[in-house]
Amino acid sequence: MRTIEVSTITEQIKEMCIEANHFLTKDMEQALDGAVQTEKSPLGKQILRQLQENLQIAGEDMIPICQDTGMAVIFMEIGQEVHFAGGSLEEAIHEGVRRGYVDGYLRKSVVRDPLIRENTKDNTPAIVHYEIKPGDQVKITVAPKGFGSENMSRVFMLKPADGIEGVKNAILTAVKDAGPNTCPPMVVGVGIGGTFEKCALMAKHALTREVGVHSDIPYVKEMEEELLETINKSGIGPGGLGGSTTALAVNIDTYPTHIAGLPVAVNICCHVNRHAARVI
Repeated sequence: MRTIEVSTITEQIKEMCIEANHFLTKDMEQALDGAVQTEKSPLGKQILRQLQENLQIAGEDMIPICQDTGMAVIFMEIGQEVHFAGGSLEEAIHEGVRRGYVDGYLRKSVVRDPLIRENTKDNTPAIVHYEIKPGDQVKITVAPKGFGSENMSRVFMLKPADGIEGVKNAILTAVKDAGPNTCPPMVVGVGIGGTFEKCALMAKHALTREVGVHSDIPYVKEMEEELLETINKSGIGPGGLGGSTTALAVNIDTYPTHIAGLPVAVNICCHVNRHAARVI
């Protein structure tokens, strides 16, 4: 049994909230670099270069990449041989978010009640997802989610008879309806299977997959590649102003489901697709 002090979790999450809001992951940087080279529209190419300039300024001057610094989504993959000491793990996670957003001067966008709308003034609480894994390590992924793209999320409860073509049509419908509201070029996260809530969680987690890494299920990999090509032929383009780069990746996760159902969730993220991951 390995013991980890919850104060360590707090400090890691604080740093990751700041990191994710100021710097892109290397795979996202490379994807944007590649998009600049392949974009066919002169205006689209200009917008992509402006996005790169914005990223450079954000990193050099420690200014957030985007003014919407998101609601913090935390994925905790916890080894079953880990014991947490020194207090509540849940409270430690929220405290890390609080310190990250307050000490990092990040915008506080969370309201305490969805209808009364009183701001919590520290961007807590976070959305926390736990998964128990073998071993004695803890992997933390912090993914601040802005709501321009979050508001474009969709869940489709399809019939099994809709099949793979129905799934593709659902994903393309979600992207088309989102249009420029997701600040493209976007990353499209998709969850297929499970239940209503499981497919949504898979779609969210799929956004954290490295760009260019595909599903190891052959037909899913083919679908990811086909949908990316189709989406980039839609003409939405960078900033929604036209072009050949509407999406940088389509990441699909699947899970077993009921004989009577075919749930599909689509969660889209903007061109920064913010997340940071660390293993303790």
